[in-house]
Amino acid sequence: MMEGGHDMTGSERTAMPRIATASVIDRAALLDFARPRHRGVLVTTRADGNAQMSPVTCGVDREGRIVVATYPGRAKARNIRRRAQVSICVLSDDWDGPYVQIDGRAEVLDMPEALDGLVDYYRCIAGEHPDWEEYRAAMARQGKSLVRIDIERWGPVATGGFPPEQA
Repeated sequence: MMEGGHDMTGSERTAMPRIATASVIDRAALLDFARPRHRGVLVTTRADGNAQMSPVTCGVDREGRIVVATYPGRAKARNIRRRAQVSICVLSDDWDGPYVQIDGRAEVLDMPEALDGLVDYYRCIAGEHPDWEEYRAAMARQGKSLVRIDIERWGPVATGGFPPEQA
């Protein structure tokens, strides 16, 4: 039997449907949820008012902001400089895992102001670098920028599936 473009196995056809969830959480729980998740889709606004979506690697800095590394000329950086309101969907590593939409105001820091924030960005995603001097030199040489999102609101932590009343 075909469903969604692939052959379903017998166990897939007879399995209980997965029920969608939406858990309302406070700010502390939001940050706990986001810290170990580093995949996201950042939504900014183009000059014509339409959405610009960018897959990004993201983290949570020491001040509880969402952080993303980029370059000054990238669409996300240009869009944020023009309109600071952004949204990011923070995703789990597994496709069917929980996710959350976070809305806030973003700023773009360029070199040299971005350097300390880029160190924090690396730490919150990958831990300690074996050679911080080398890392700092590479970031400066590449002219990297840092996007910082001050969280203003967030949706529930959600998972996909059937609405409970239809399962």
